[in-house]
Amino acid sequence: MSVGERGGTPPAAAVAAFKPSRTVVAGSRREESIPPYVKAAAGSFGGIVEACCLQPIDVIKTRLQLDRTGQYRGILHCGTTVVRTEGVRALWKGLTPFATHLTLKYALRLGSNALLQSAFKDSDTGHLSQRGRVASGFGAGVLEALLIVTPFEVVKIRLQQQKGLSPELLKYKGPVHCARMIIREEGLFGLWAGAAPTVMRNGTNQAAMFTAKNAFDGILWKKHEGDGRVLQPWQSMISGFLAGTVGPICTGPFDVVKTRLMAQSKSGGDMKYKGMIHAIRTIYVEEGLLTLWKGLLPRLMRIPPGQAIMWAVADQITGLYERRHLKNHFI
Repeated sequence: MSVGERGGTPPAAAVAAFKPSRTVVAGSRREESIPPYVKAAAGSFGGIVEACCLQPIDVIKTRLQLDRTGQYRGILHCGTTVVRTEGVRALWKGLTPFATHLTLKYALRLGSNALLQSAFKDSDTGHLSQRGRVASGFGAGVLEALLIVTPFEVVKIRLQQQKGLSPELLKYKGPVHCARMIIREEGLFGLWAGAAPTVMRNGTNQAAMFTAKNAFDGILWKKHEGDGRVLQPWQSMISGFLAGTVGPICTGPFDVVKTRLMAQSKSGGDMKYKGMIHAIRTIYVEEGLLTLWKGLLPRLMRIPPGQAIMWAVADQITGLYERRHLKNHFI
């Protein structure tokens, strides 16, 4: 005689009752998680779209941060000067390493953050504390900085600081050639110039960004991970934009120092800065405190919109998974 024939619990419910991972206390539920590989895929697709849309702003930011003589009077002047003297295509200099690095970076960022969050979650309830969320974000930022961001940004910045489009006048002919030249002239670790400020910048950025994105989703839209609801793209864009504004303000000095250190070439003998602390002190003494936030406005023009674009894409992909696999796990 079956369970249903004895008048007891229906078969489906009986099976569910013996699944420990789904067991809940009355009036509560165990928080479900989206697998890291789903988040990694979502991040990579978001990175491709972001890179294609926002590369010109990144080029302008880099040129402003490298400008020691006051050649550019601001964002618009820098952009128009680049277009006038080098052509419109110059605004997409370094797009290949930028797009590749964003795709890999977001895949690693969202995937590693998901893995770290799983490690920090309560084993019984699946709840993630605020401290665990911050630590997961910082850890994800450190990993992406060391494994992906630093070498790709070194190549990108070396390409972006070159003026002109004539190949015969440029030292670096492309991203692969640039990487080979750096390794030949400066050694393998030349690709990790500026690693310390990059680690500090990315770790702090991601700790703030993941925490803020989760908070804004909850405050604005009452959305929580694994609840089966999917935000509209415009809702994801608002949350992502707001979450992306905090990091650049806090990490401006790290970003400026990172750019200056990465732009130095040992082969040229132009080693003005000996490290992160030395660079901060030198810039402060020679150029003033506000120089440590040089390029902040183009960063704010690039990062928050970039986060808005990335999360609009990523949330739709993770939302599809939630609708198909997690929605029915709640009572």
